[in-house]
Amino acid sequence: MMPPVIAVTMGDPAGIGPEIALKAARDLAPRMAAGALRVVIVGAMAELARTDAALGLGARLRPGLAAVVWPEVAVIETAPARAPIAFGEVSAAAGHLAYEAVATAVRHALAGDVAAIATAPLNKEALNRGGHRYAGHTDMLADLTGAKDSCMMLAHGALRVTHVTTHVALARVPSLLTPERLDRTLRLTFEALARLGMATPRVAVAALNPHAGEGGLFGTEDDSVTVPVLRDWRARGFDVHGPVPGDTVFVRAAAGQFDAVVAMYHDQGHIPVKLLGFRIDPASGAMAELGGVNVTLGLPIIRTSVDHGTAFDIVGKGIANPSSMIEAIEFAARLATGGAA
Repeated sequence: MMPPVIAVTMGDPAGIGPEIALKAARDLAPRMAAGALRVVIVGAMAELARTDAALGLGARLRPGLAAVVWPEVAVIETAPARAPIAFGEVSAAAGHLAYEAVATAVRHALAGDVAAIATAPLNKEALNRGGHRYAGHTDMLADLTGAKDSCMMLAHGALRVTHVTTHVALARVPSLLTPERLDRTLRLTFEALARLGMATPRVAVAALNPHAGEGGLFGTEDDSVTVPVLRDWRARGFDVHGPVPGDTVFVRAAAGQFDAVVAMYHDQGHIPVKLLGFRIDPASGAMAELGGVNVTLGLPIIRTSVDHGTAFDIVGKGIANPSSMIEAIEFAARLATGGAA
């Protein structure tokens, strides 16, 4: 069996994307040498080379999809900027290069040249300055692939969390909790778990309100929307639980009682994953570890991403941690191989 080829986009070249992409290729070299996976970076060769030279990483960049192992790095090239991109600065040129990397990776994924894509972070302001009117990766990927139904999954270790809503005001969440949205999120969650090789996954649905509404005292949405939807899923033979109060559901999931949790809104799902995946050095106050993967479900391709931003404040210093990118690449490989990678 051929190893899955994971295309890693360089992200915004003014940020840490090129650095973590190159470091991931370096740190995954033993797995690539063993034939477990292949990594190819997608982006402007000149920007990748500039990052490599600035940080002294010692990579040897090779255009194409050939199977290579560090210090050689395979690169699918996109057109360079007219002038070098300044580290740590928002610019239209950097935003356009970030877009071109994603668009090129998507084309190769749709053509079957690569098994999945793992994206480095981009800057939304730069993206829009560059003429690409998207709120971020999710909107862009839906447009580039023609997908009409998608949702976000965050994962770190054994904790996997999908979201009924994400980037909306908290005041809008109750009106957006509809049977159709919850049903779609459950469907995409079970499909993703099946791709990870789980035959009979256990899924918990977090309550929207404190104590799942406490019989209507703290809101009626859990009883009027969530309960009927879950009753239908259980009648069809699915192992689904809830609504489980939000202050205990993630504790139970982290303990192994559930394979995934459906969260109702952005912070409800993001906080527990980042609490487990991010670690700050108490002595220096610096971020010591960045763990966690962002997965877009419902696309015709496999897409994972780091769970952090462009970190303009540390770009060019050589201290960016590639752990989230490595986790994103490995998770993409698992999805591409039915959980076997």
